[in-house]
This record gives sequence, C-alpha cells and structure tokens, in this order.
Amino acid sequence: MSNAAAQAYARTSQTTTSPREIEAQALLKAARQLQEVQSNWNGPDTAMHNALLFNRRLWSIFMSAVEANENPQPIEVRQNIANIGVFVMKQTVDMQLNPDPAKLKSLIDINCNLAAGLSGRG
Repeated sequence: MSNAAAQAYARTSQTTTSPREIEAQALLKAARQLQEVQSNWNGPDTAMHNALLFNRRLWSIFMSAVEANENPQPIEVRQNIANIGVFVMKQTVDMQLNPDPAKLKSLIDINCNLAAGLSGRG
C-alpha cells in the first residue's frame, strides 16, 4: 500500500470510528501495557512507570469528562465512572509505593471490562 493510500485509509478509519470505540481502544491499550508489565515482571522499572502513567492519564481524562456539565450521561453513570476512577488512582498510587505485579490485575480487569462494554461485547 502506498504511503498516500495508507494515510487516506487512516483518515477514513478515524472518521468512521465512534468515540465509544476510541475509548475502548485506549482502555485496551492501557490494559495491554499493564499486562505486559505483569507478565514480564522485573520489579519497578521504566515499563511499569510508563504503563501506570498512561493508565493514570487516560483515567484522568475520563474523570474530567464525567465532571463536565455538557456530559450527556445520566448522573448515576457519571458517578459510577468517577468512583471507578478514584479506585484506579488509589490502586496506581499503591502500586507505585508498594510494587507487586498481582496488584495490576484489578487495573487490567477494569480496563478490559469497560472496553468490552463500550464495544458492545460486555
């Protein structure tokens, strides 16, 4: 495929992907990074810190979005997402202070389950 064709495909793909699917893809990317850290545990290293940073940034975006007045989701859904976000942030801090690969399981599971729900597979 030529470079121009690849770029055209990428643009088309971006315009046809729903926001829910983009969120699901981001959650799965974060889950994959965390899973890789867990599977290849070498103690607290750059890979762990980068995976936690990506996941924390992603959840910061979600938490900011649910606080926005223009968010169309019902308040109960927004509150649930905020509560999950608080849990994710606490787990992340705990993982940074007391690194243990087993602690990554809950973060991985949350991201995968939410991604499945957003994609209509949950």
